[in-house]
Amino acid sequence: MVSVCGVMVVTIALVCVLSVMNGFSSLIASLFSDFDPQLKIIPKTGKVFIPSSQTIDRLNALPEVSVVSHVLQENALIRYGERQMVGVLKGVDQNYTKQINIEKTLIDGVFKLKEDVVDYATPGIGLAYFLGLKPGFVAPLEIYVPKRDEKVNMSNPASSFNIGYAYTGAIFSINQQVYDDNYMIISLDLARSLFHYDDEVSALEIKLNDRVDFGHAKAEISRIMGDGFLVQDREEQQAASFKMMSIEKWMIFLILCFILIIALFNVVGSLSMLMIEKKNDVRTLRNLGADTKLIRRIFLFEGWMISGVGGVVGLLIGVTLCLLQQKFGFITFGGGSGAFIIDAYPVLVLFRDVVIVFVTVLSIGFLAAWYSVNHLGKRWIE
Repeated sequence: MVSVCGVMVVTIALVCVLSVMNGFSSLIASLFSDFDPQLKIIPKTGKVFIPSSQTIDRLNALPEVSVVSHVLQENALIRYGERQMVGVLKGVDQNYTKQINIEKTLIDGVFKLKEDVVDYATPGIGLAYFLGLKPGFVAPLEIYVPKRDEKVNMSNPASSFNIGYAYTGAIFSINQQVYDDNYMIISLDLARSLFHYDDEVSALEIKLNDRVDFGHAKAEISRIMGDGFLVQDREEQQAASFKMMSIEKWMIFLILCFILIIALFNVVGSLSMLMIEKKNDVRTLRNLGADTKLIRRIFLFEGWMISGVGGVVGLLIGVTLCLLQQKFGFITFGGGSGAFIIDAYPVLVLFRDVVIVFVTVLSIGFLAAWYSVNHLGKRWIE
């Protein structure tokens, strides 16, 4: 029972830790989904491209596609009063509000791109804080972009910049520093004017209809766009973040596997003591006609049962704890003070992880039992 409890505790830890890591990955994915499109088309080479009207018509004709939005994105110097910083301008068209539920992310103001002859900008909360911005301010933002088709005039550097103006219409926050501290949304027309482009875009962002085959839709869009373009889903758009989360998850899994190996030394000790204790029973079995192979198999099965029972009980308890946490959130951050994005640890139980944990426990448990029987037990069995 001591050996079973050791295996059980480590199995519970494996299930809970992997489920919590899945929960954090799911949380990050949901935060990015407030800004990243379902699918994003970018060129394999170069920064921009000109989407042909035929290509756009073919994309819109796909039954899986709901909205196609044009985006032009580039760095620029943003200045307000005496403060300035380099940020990322994201120029979007009128379809952007159909593409992303931008209203959900706003913490102040009303989202708008243009009103009559006035351009509006929607910066992230970190960018707005640094520049001292707030919707309704009378003075406009100043946006400086180097003229890409001209050399820098050293005698008058200011003449080497395209300058645009926009008023702060709203401020967004998605709790992701890369966006909140650097991005500012403006109209596509203003972006093209600043960057000196005509019909070019840096990306096409696509929203799919509900309940469609995502993989099939992505493949069809890739076929239409051809080999010169990449069609990225949300995980591919944030490949570095998701890869880091995956590496952390499986590194923790390996560390817990080492702890499992240590716990399974109890199995080695238990089987060794059992073989010593049952020497007379082994002799009786031999007199009844049992060979060494049968006797080994009996002790091997006994050792495997220890890890199997501990693994099954640990899985049941671990999955139950995770489901309770997922339902009630009884383990909270900072006592539930509300200082974090969520109040409780996020949990997501995946069947794949449960299977991996169970197979790992059985495999390592079998190796521990096999080593005990075939090496330590030679003097008592043979």
